[in-house]
Formats: sequence, C-alpha cells, structure tokens
Amino acid sequence: MPAYHSTFLNESSDFRVVGNTSILPIKTKFRGPAYPSNSDYDIIDECLDLFRANSFFKNFEIKGPADRLLIYGILFISSCLQQLKSNTTKNEAVRILSNLSLDDFSIPGDVGFPLNSLYQPPRDKTEADLLRGYVQQFRQELATRLIERLYSESDSKPSKYWLAFTRRRFMNKSL
Repeated sequence: MPAYHSTFLNESSDFRVVGNTSILPIKTKFRGPAYPSNSDYDIIDECLDLFRANSFFKNFEIKGPADRLLIYGILFISSCLQQLKSNTTKNEAVRILSNLSLDDFSIPGDVGFPLNSLYQPPRDKTEADLLRGYVQQFRQELATRLIERLYSESDSKPSKYWLAFTRRRFMNKSL
C-alpha cells in the first residue's frame, strides 16, 4: 500500500515554488508571506489529516513540490508530539508549541537541515528569506491547529490517540 500524497500536487504549478518546495495558500491569522486561502481545506489541514496514516511509512515517493511541504509538515507534527507528555495541559502545550514553532530552524540548503538530499536550496537570499518566513508562518499555524485537535475532548490532557504516534518516525527522519 503506497503512502498518501498531497491533493495539492495538481495545483502546485499555479503557485510560487522556492527551490523545489511549493508556497501554498494557508488559512492563518499569523503574519507572513503565505497567500490567504479561499477554501476550507489547506495544506495544514492535509498535514494533520494524513499524519497518522503516513507516519507508518519508511519510504515516500515525492511526486511534486506540494509533497515536500507535506513531508515537512508531518515531520514538524512529529517533533511537536515529542515535546508533549500525557499530563500536559492545554495552556502548557500552547506555550511549549509556540516556543517550538518560533525556535531557530534550518531551511533547505542550510547545514543543519536534515532533508537536504530531498530539497533544493533557494536560488538567492530573497528566496531564502521568503522560504524562511513561509516556513515560520506554516509552523505557527500548524502548531495552533494541532493543539486544537489534541485538546478537542479535554483541556487537561491531550488525546492518547495522537500521543501514541510519538515514537513513530516518518521516513526514519526527524527535524
């Protein structure tokens, strides 16, 4: 059974590509270079929907620039879940994941980026700044929506059905 790919593969040619990663629209309240999304479903919803199914796969065939953004989103969700414990309250989770999403991170082409073999670096500093701003906005919105899903039943503890995936490593990689 193959892994699930992004539904935005066909649309990714309509949007800007930096390196070989799509800059897709996002429904967000955070400032950044992402275009506002007009639809109810965006790449962040897709990352959250496909995380648990795709986390079982060690191999993933990349079919386009939107898949690279999906990979990054899945790996970021995994690193978010690793930061949380089973007794973390919603307020603590907001603080932890907000700090994680704003922490220093590397982008394709940087020395510390773990997926440099799969991603092309930006062509110049302007594209690198655009990608860094987009990834930061992406991380902030993804962390916010992840918290909403983790604490949909109770504010006192996260969903055990999400925390069960903390030991899974998608593609044997981590951010």
